[in-house]
Amino acid sequence: MNGSRLLGSGSALPKRVVTNAELAAKIDTSDDWIVERTGIRQRYIAGDDETTSTLAIAAAKAAIADAGIDAASIDIIILATATPDNTFPATATKVQHALGCNGGVAFDVAAVCSGFLYALTTADSLLKTGMGKRALVIGAETFSRILDWEDRTTCVLFGDGAGAIVLQASDGDATGEGVLASRLHADGAQHDLLYVDGGPSTTQTVGHLRMKGREVFRHAVVNLSSVLKEVLEDAEVSAEEIDWVVPHQANARILDATAKKLGIPPEKIIVTVDQHANTSAASVPLAFDTARRDGRIRNGDLVMFEAMGGGFTWGASLMRV
Repeated sequence: MNGSRLLGSGSALPKRVVTNAELAAKIDTSDDWIVERTGIRQRYIAGDDETTSTLAIAAAKAAIADAGIDAASIDIIILATATPDNTFPATATKVQHALGCNGGVAFDVAAVCSGFLYALTTADSLLKTGMGKRALVIGAETFSRILDWEDRTTCVLFGDGAGAIVLQASDGDATGEGVLASRLHADGAQHDLLYVDGGPSTTQTVGHLRMKGREVFRHAVVNLSSVLKEVLEDAEVSAEEIDWVVPHQANARILDATAKKLGIPPEKIIVTVDQHANTSAASVPLAFDTARRDGRIRNGDLVMFEAMGGGFTWGASLMRV
């Protein structure tokens, strides 16, 4: 095999919607303050009966239905998450069992908001080597479980959700469909700008998310612009040829600044941050599925995915869907 092509996509959200007004009634903030700085108007928050695995399973089932395949035909499951159900085993194995495709490859990827890009690139590589014929790639998070709800600078930014895609190994054809190019990066020197202050081997607690927003913003615009250029060069494609950019939905201002730096018209940027907030590893596949289902992204479109998260990690992938 020399490539992988998209068969289907799906997504899932918790039942509960939390508006800015509801948050403003509990913490020192306002709808105007949040919208002006982030573009976020609401987010979905998982209930007691909703976990990363339940959201991942729902998104996976939607993607499988969209692909029109039998779940048992999936050989590889890669789940990107920073909020797994348990320290171990991998939440991906819960998804595998729920789908009834036990026996294949199933593991989690921890690259925070870039997780889906890391998982997508890994799945594409495994399919190319013949490790399997079909892969399920999922981004799923319950970030509400690691937020400090008294810190208005971070708790207003995040939400819960899941998105998934199904890939199939392909010999490629004249249309050049599937994953055309990908680049991934990491810089551990920036650890203290975005992290969680807990973990099994340090505090024996889950901990809370901590972020220096201004510094993260600056790095995000520079890193994302750079990696997008790398992928365009690898694929020998110009920015003008891209039909859609599906970015990590962190902050509307980051999306605007990155698009402007690359000269990409804002109407080509898929934006869902206003409805979903930042769902970390789930944000790219969730936004992609939303845009496919509302008719914006169509078969044959050239789509660029990009994201940056804690670590720092960042990456981009170009796909003909």
